[in-house]
Amino acid sequence: MSHNAIESTLQENRTFPPRPASEFGFPKWHVDSLDEYKSLHARSVQDPEDFWRDEAKRLDWFRPFDSVLEWHSPDAKWFVGGTLNACYNCVDRHVQNGHGEEPAIIWEGEPLGPRTSHAAAGSNYAREPEVRVLSYRELQREVSRFGNVLKSLGVKKGDVVTIYMPMVPELAIAMLACARIGAAHSVIFGGFAPSAISERVMDAKCRVIVTADGGFRRGDVVKLQENVEEAINHLANHGHIVNHVVVLRRTGHVPPSQRFADGFHQGSTTWHWWQDQMARASEACPCAEMDSEDMLFLLYTSGSTGKPKGILHTTAGYLAFVQMTARLTFNLIPDSGQLFWCSADIGWVTGHSYVLYGILMNRIPTLMYEGAPNFPTLEGGKGDRFWDIIARHRVTHFYTAPTAIRTFMKWGDDLPARHDMSSLKVLGTVGEPINPEAWIWYHKVIGRERCPIVDTYWQTETGGHIGTPLPGAIPTKPGSCTLPMLGIDAAIVNEQGQELGPNQGGLFVIRKPWPGMLRGVYGNRERFISNYWGRVKDARTGQPCYFSADGARRDSDGYFWIQGRIDDVIKVSGHLLGTMEVESALVSHPAVAEAAVVGVPHEIKGNSICAFVTLRPHWLISHKREPDQSLKNELIAHVAHEVGALAKPDQIRFAEGLPKTRSGKIMRRLLRDVASGVEKITQDTTTLEDFSVVAKLRADEE
Repeated sequence: MSHNAIESTLQENRTFPPRPASEFGFPKWHVDSLDEYKSLHARSVQDPEDFWRDEAKRLDWFRPFDSVLEWHSPDAKWFVGGTLNACYNCVDRHVQNGHGEEPAIIWEGEPLGPRTSHAAAGSNYAREPEVRVLSYRELQREVSRFGNVLKSLGVKKGDVVTIYMPMVPELAIAMLACARIGAAHSVIFGGFAPSAISERVMDAKCRVIVTADGGFRRGDVVKLQENVEEAINHLANHGHIVNHVVVLRRTGHVPPSQRFADGFHQGSTTWHWWQDQMARASEACPCAEMDSEDMLFLLYTSGSTGKPKGILHTTAGYLAFVQMTARLTFNLIPDSGQLFWCSADIGWVTGHSYVLYGILMNRIPTLMYEGAPNFPTLEGGKGDRFWDIIARHRVTHFYTAPTAIRTFMKWGDDLPARHDMSSLKVLGTVGEPINPEAWIWYHKVIGRERCPIVDTYWQTETGGHIGTPLPGAIPTKPGSCTLPMLGIDAAIVNEQGQELGPNQGGLFVIRKPWPGMLRGVYGNRERFISNYWGRVKDARTGQPCYFSADGARRDSDGYFWIQGRIDDVIKVSGHLLGTMEVESALVSHPAVAEAAVVGVPHEIKGNSICAFVTLRPHWLISHKREPDQSLKNELIAHVAHEVGALAKPDQIRFAEGLPKTRSGKIMRRLLRDVASGVEKITQDTTTLEDFSVVAKLRADEE
């Protein structure tokens, strides 16, 4: 085998066929057979202009587009000459079509209120949560008011507004208000530190920030306003002035003596209270007419090196793509009693596409939850808040991350068993490849062996799903994102751009443009080209391919298996191994809750494999086992059996927890430093959720 190929010997043969739509109370599956999918996909890549012309008709346009696509690689212009508005397509058209009183957003805060004599139906708690329901008409009013607030602060069409807020309805309102008046939003996840805020504000040239005094997380207050103040001071020292900050009163943790009056001036920055500004704002705010290629939003992604990249998405292409992917992936059907819950924070692209834009455009109510899955904390740090929410609100679609699923597995099966989750119809995973055993647990324990699981693969840069099963058409295999989304011409190629055969690992690329694709890296043309278009050319046409930076393979059925970032591949004795396959083998052992694999320099092999493993306490107790050398040897032998002797870890380190970003991805680059004995961590840790996890791992090593 070529040394450029990623070894792929882990096999997964379990297959789960689609079930009839009638079993779930759906009138239909939008795509209801594999043959129909294949026919639609062939049309979408062979005649993309005709296909996307039909999809674009699902949007409401102020002016129809003249042509579907202008493509001068790597630059695309979609729906050229057309004008529309994102907020209009998410909110106003539903009001105008007679659906104004229907729920648009159902929100639940993390804190629980005073004790009540009885819990809500299906609830495991004796205290009531804070719940708000916004209809489309109410959402339209609030968005219009805040659009006028932004205008009063000097925000104009084409400006960028930074939003740094907790998961509250006002976050969605602020985003839609930006879209309404033609400003682009740049949402920063509420867990980021002041340095990350200032870096993103300066890069986007923002002059207005929307934030809150704080947010709630695991019972504590995240002090957002203080972080913004520190960021503004840092920006001022570097010559960048933020003119206005709007602050939502959410937690009220700031003492009254330190609260500012609305319009308080601090240096060159004026501070405003959200509530005071909204009280005097008009509800009359027309939707701006936006060109199809006008910027809708910036969203910053972090790499292992270099500054965060401002991924630029434009209006029409993004809307057309996310409305289609949301509709088909989750089989969204208005007026069928559906309630969609994506547990991601809106600060990530998953929240943009599948908490907000894709769901609202399809006229399905979307649920937002402010806090963590383990608040209130139960015995042993566990929590069943997610299952409580699903039971009380009768959620039909649940979309979450494999990291969360593995955590739920570790907490045990008894917590979800306490709740009536019979309302669930479709389950989804997002954020990283899911280990087959975690997939099976999700299928059995949460889906009760009936709900289809859509294992979605995509990136900030792609706008929406590029690989996923369609629940009524495509048989699923645990751990595979199955087949490409309609309109996606995906392939596994080598460095020369030649398509590889079945089970040959290579580079995941997309060979033709699609509407949801990024249009650039804000202010950095060279980085846009080098990061995404400079590595692989299609051997057939000589045209640059979009390179995802992921390694993958296709099996004999044409299913894609994502093996992780190319920089997460380990070369052992001249062979490239995907970390995903070794991790999946470890997690398939009943003792293991979660695993992360990294390469460590080795004088003979080039690299050796070091595995960090968290264990299931229940399994250890029930099997009277200890986290000792005997268990390590058993896990090493298990990997050799599942993947092959080449993949055997040289080291296994037991850990209480693994370092993760605030979106739940394991930070393997930090684990490499720990495994290699690096004395001082010098890498960017602004996305790290809990640095004490790294400190604990280093202390254990010492």
